[in-house]
Amino acid sequence: MTDLTLVINLGSSSIKAALVDSTGAFLWHSGRSIAADEPLEDVLHNWLEPDLDPHRQQVGLIGHRVVHGGERFTAPTQITEEVLATLELLTPNAPLHNPPALKGMAWATTWAPSLPQWACFDTAFHSSMPAAAYTYAIPAEFRTKGFRRFGFHGINHQHIAETVADRWRSQNKDPSTLRLVSAHLGAGASLAAIHGGRCIDTTMGFTPLEGLVMATRSGNLDPGLMLGLMREGYSADQMSAILQKESGLKGLSGFSGDMREIREAAAAGHSGAIAALDVFRHRLLQLLGSMAASLGGVDVLALTGGVGEHDKKLQKELAAALHWWGDYSTMVIPADEEGMIARLCRRHNETPASAAVG
Repeated sequence: MTDLTLVINLGSSSIKAALVDSTGAFLWHSGRSIAADEPLEDVLHNWLEPDLDPHRQQVGLIGHRVVHGGERFTAPTQITEEVLATLELLTPNAPLHNPPALKGMAWATTWAPSLPQWACFDTAFHSSMPAAAYTYAIPAEFRTKGFRRFGFHGINHQHIAETVADRWRSQNKDPSTLRLVSAHLGAGASLAAIHGGRCIDTTMGFTPLEGLVMATRSGNLDPGLMLGLMREGYSADQMSAILQKESGLKGLSGFSGDMREIREAAAAGHSGAIAALDVFRHRLLQLLGSMAASLGGVDVLALTGGVGEHDKKLQKELAAALHWWGDYSTMVIPADEEGMIARLCRRHNETPASAAVG
C-alpha cells in the first residue's frame, strides 16, 4: 500500500527528510547538517537512501521544499521537465537554496522514477499579498523585471495559519475574520500578517535579507549604506557575505548568532550580547507594529521557530511590550514544514487541477 509521502527539505547547509502517512503521522523524520566540502549527491546516496530503502514500496508521493517560486509558481506544482527548466531560471533569485532543491529532485527521480513529485514554494503563501504590499517604489523598468517583494518561510506560515484557524474554529469563532500575526523566529526570521487565512503582508522581501534582525543576516538596511560600501570598493560578493553571514546577532554581539549563547553572555554582562538583544527586540517590536497596522488590529500572535518556541524570556518581553494591542491571545506552535509539505502535496495530487501556476 503506497500511503506514505516522502518529504525532502534541502537547505543551503542542511537536509531534513520525513515519511508521513495519510493521517499526517510521521513514520520517520530525520535531519543532518551538510559540510561545505561534502557533495550533496553523496549525502543523498549514503545517508538518505539506506534509511528510505526499506519503505520504498510504501511511498506513493514525493514532496520538495523550494525556497523561491518567483511570480510563476503560486501553489504546489507537479514537477515536469518544463517546471524544472523554469526553476533553473529562478536560481539567481535563491542561489543558496534552489540549487540543492533541484539536486534533491534529480536524486528522487533516480530513486523512484515512476512516483509523482511536487514542489512546494516558500514564496507561494505570500502570493495573496496586494500590490501595495509587494511593490517597491522603483522605476517601472525594474518592476517589470520582477524586482518586487516575495516573502519567505511561507510553508511554515501557512502551517501556522491553518493550525490557528482550527483552534479558532474549535472555540466557535469564525476564522474568516481572524487577524493573525505569525512570527517565525529562528536563525532566519520573518513575520506574516494573515487575515482570514490569507497573507496580506510580510517582512521579508525580494530576498530573505529584508526585515528582522536574524542570526547572521542584517535585516532592514538603508540602501544608501550599501551604496557607501560600494564606493569604498566592496564587491557584490563581499557585501553578500557580510550581510548574510557576518551580520545580524553575530555582527552585533561580535561572537555568535545563537540566541541561547547571546542570552547567557548578556546575563554575564557582555556588552555586545546586551546590544544584540536590544537591537533584535527593537526591530521585532517595530515590525510587529507594522503587521498590526496592516491588519487593523490583532486577534492572535503565534510564535514559532526555535527562538519563538523556546525563548521564554522573549515571550514574557513581548507580552509586556504589546499591551497596546489590547485583547489578543498568544499561541506557541511548533514549526512543521515537513508536515505542511506532505499535506499540500496530498491535497494537490488528489485534485491536480487546483495546482495553480500563475
